[in-house]
Amino acid sequence: MKYKDETIWFDLGTPKQVTFFEPIIKEIQGRGIDCLITTRKSEDYTEPIRLLELRGLQYYSLGEYGGEKLKSKLSSALNRQIALNEFIQNFRIKKLVNLGSVDGCRVAFGNGIEIVSFFDIPSRGINGNLTPIAKLTLPLSNRIFHPFVVPREYFTPFVGVNNVYTYNFLDPIIYLQYQVADGSFFEKLSIDKNKKTILFREEEYKASYVLNKKKFVYDALKNIDANLIIIPRYETGHLREEFPNAITVEEKMDLSKILPFVDIFIGGGGTINIEACYWGTPVISTRSFVTHYDKFLIDNELMFLAQTEGEIIKLYKEHAGKRLTNNVLREQHADVKSLVDEVIK
Repeated sequence: MKYKDETIWFDLGTPKQVTFFEPIIKEIQGRGIDCLITTRKSEDYTEPIRLLELRGLQYYSLGEYGGEKLKSKLSSALNRQIALNEFIQNFRIKKLVNLGSVDGCRVAFGNGIEIVSFFDIPSRGINGNLTPIAKLTLPLSNRIFHPFVVPREYFTPFVGVNNVYTYNFLDPIIYLQYQVADGSFFEKLSIDKNKKTILFREEEYKASYVLNKKKFVYDALKNIDANLIIIPRYETGHLREEFPNAITVEEKMDLSKILPFVDIFIGGGGTINIEACYWGTPVISTRSFVTHYDKFLIDNELMFLAQTEGEIIKLYKEHAGKRLTNNVLREQHADVKSLVDEVIK
């Protein structure tokens, strides 16, 4: 494929990045501007690839996910940056648009390409220090976009007041607003209809900003008498061993096919927690820290935080099966056209 001079590059290395940028990419393409999409994969980390294929987005895969260890993260990043640097020489790229892509930012900066960064987790905790990803990407950025729940003050030291753009929605709203709840997949699952159903998603325990894997979460799940559905984050072997009676969903799909129909969601991440809240499903967050958007969900009583096995079990008994009311997320709207106007100008 021959790309035009105004090609915009997206480096999408996580599932959240794929789902968030899909409406933006398609709006840009609809304006006759070419988009170059790069990603990464490894044997036990294929979610971004599978989502890109599900969305029908053409992509190029270069390099691998570095895994859990710092040395392997660095080695994979360096090798991938070399590969990206060689690859992008085939295109005339106007700017890189990214959401925490260390590799993309370093390569774009080294080639004099403008960097537009989206960021919703600049720090580990609402009063914490910058995350490693933030330290490696924000200083290289030319413009920064962020949701309203994160203070602008995190970003103005890097790009100045005039180059920070605040949008008035939490990131997943950009695609959730187009989805309709569909129970056909859920109804086909072999579960005991007389029991409540838990949907579980692990924390990103291999990510640089997570300190360790939380054993108490797995212990709690073993002590609750309920149907258990698991959406794996990495490899599935250990999950199948620990929960032989659970249903492990490895098929990539819009979670509107599951989240609106379970009794409670237990998750250590961020994006799916927001999705569950949007669909009115009670959420128990087991995340290691509280982000700005986590605090927004907690303050609005859409999500509950648990840091022990006992807290999980207590919250499960109190909230499982009770649909959320007064859902402020339903009032949010993402104006994709206006957002793209700002991105490409």
